[in-house]
Amino acid sequence: MQKERIADLLSQRKPGYSLPRDFYVDEDMFRADMKAVYETDWLFACSVTEIPRPGDYLTLQVGDNPVVVLRNRDGGISAFHNTCRHRGSKLCLKDKGRANRLVCPYHQWVYELDGSLIHARQMPEGFDTTQHSLTPVHVELVCGMVYICLADTPPSLHRFRAGVTPYIAPHMPDRTKVAFTSTIVEEANWKLVIENNRECYHCAANHPELLVSMVEFALPDDPQVAGRFQALMDRSTSRWDALGLPHQPADGGNEFRCIRLPFNENCISFTMDGTSACKKLLADFTEPDLGSVRMFRVPNNWNHFLSDHIIHFRVLPISANRTELRTTWLVHEDAVEGVDYDVEHLTAVWLATNSEDGELAENNHLGILSRAYRPGPYAPSEFMLNHFTDWYAGKMAEYAGVRQTQFAAE
Repeated sequence: MQKERIADLLSQRKPGYSLPRDFYVDEDMFRADMKAVYETDWLFACSVTEIPRPGDYLTLQVGDNPVVVLRNRDGGISAFHNTCRHRGSKLCLKDKGRANRLVCPYHQWVYELDGSLIHARQMPEGFDTTQHSLTPVHVELVCGMVYICLADTPPSLHRFRAGVTPYIAPHMPDRTKVAFTSTIVEEANWKLVIENNRECYHCAANHPELLVSMVEFALPDDPQVAGRFQALMDRSTSRWDALGLPHQPADGGNEFRCIRLPFNENCISFTMDGTSACKKLLADFTEPDLGSVRMFRVPNNWNHFLSDHIIHFRVLPISANRTELRTTWLVHEDAVEGVDYDVEHLTAVWLATNSEDGELAENNHLGILSRAYRPGPYAPSEFMLNHFTDWYAGKMAEYAGVRQTQFAAE
């Protein structure tokens, strides 16, 4: 029945328009989203620098699935379903922490950091601990970013890794540390949170802090771009070419986007006045004005990689009308708070922008609840929404067992 509803909704979908109402507001469609998208694809979990020492862990909730990501004794990264193999209790109850071993708070079964069960008190003689290890979750590291996948057989990350590495690796994310983390809950569907991020059509009217420094145009050859911006782009790309830093859009199809774009004239970072956010530059950079590498990957992550800091954004759905957005700011591992950077100066722009975007997404959700809602056409500058909704429709068509091509409206 659920898959028949998905097929019916896909048949109503018009490419180039927002999605039919139930994809945004219906709880049954939300459950389908979690099965079709969040349990089948790679999800951004965290930066490796958030769990720097053996035993450091971080937890996240993927629909009904609690997951723990941790640093092994050998320094590697692993992930497991955060569920005890005794009677299913959650193991790690905090958002993050450090443990020598993982101990179930219910009946004290004890697990090594590699997931193996090493102690199950009061179990009978002959009980085989090797048959009760934690259930692993697939993990891949891409330029210091930890991605997890709950699927039995995960899709390939090769194209994504090859596409983004030349842009991100020069910023040396492995040589950073966490300066600040913010988590907010938006009363809106997760797709609306993503869609809001994928366009800047709304920026001029809603993000005065962000537009101090950020160029709102998403393409270097946007036909709407004025000559002044083109001159700025030409100067910036000449400098980046001399430094060997790629900037042309990566070929990510509907899966990911990666591009380096300049800041506004006389601005070098995401701050309220456009000045540097951290005096200690990342990697071995000596040039403070490297623009921003904007990287997005479906379904739950966008990022900015600058000369002086990195920002990761992680989206996790909670329900049809609630979404968690977690933002993490990273600075050079040797940067000193109060000397090289001030947390308020570093975070003010995106804390304000996240708050503004949260209100926009919530109002969007409330409007879509209306019986008067009909899918509306995307503006030319919202081309990335076409990419996202086409990708999403493809995932739902695959889940429902139908051919997406049969739903391409004339």
